Amino acid sequence: MQPEPHTHPTEPLTEQQAAVEAARLIADAYSDGAPAATRYADTRPLPTTGDAMPWPQPGRPPMSQRATDLSGLMVAGGIASLPAGAAAALVTWAVGQANPVSLAVAGSAPVALVLALAVVARCLRGVSLRTEEHHHFQAPVVQYRAYDQRTARGVIARTGDNHRNR
Repeated sequence: MQPEPHTHPTEPLTEQQAAVEAARLIADAYSDGAPAATRYADTRPLPTTGDAMPWPQPGRPPMSQRATDLSGLMVAGGIASLPAGAAAALVTWAVGQANPVSLAVAGSAPVALVLALAVVARCLRGVSLRTEEHHHFQAPVVQYRAYDQRTARGVIARTGDNHRNR
């Protein structure tokens, strides 16, 4: 005869009752009717600002403001090019010159022009047209200019500090 499971919480368990209770819990856990956790609800309050994890929103994927602006420009440019391309295709078809070579040349010429302008703009980005400096002083002034040049050359580079005051 098996001893009865422990029922009253204030009485300590005997070793035999503890063994029976452990066997019952193990059997219940491995039975087919054992409840299984299918979800977890985090009951902590959400932070108002700051350390909340980012969550992707529907629509465009998360990206920087510059990337968002550029993608909007690309979409607008693609949509804006449709009427011009359709008009050019209609004109070449109406004239009877709608062969693939002439359409490819007409379609690639604006793209090549835009790419060339982009390369020129990138090269001219750091160029400044103003090279003169004008200083206007109202009182006696001592002007101090320091020339600081550090060089590092070689496989094992050693920086030479050439600091000259003029």
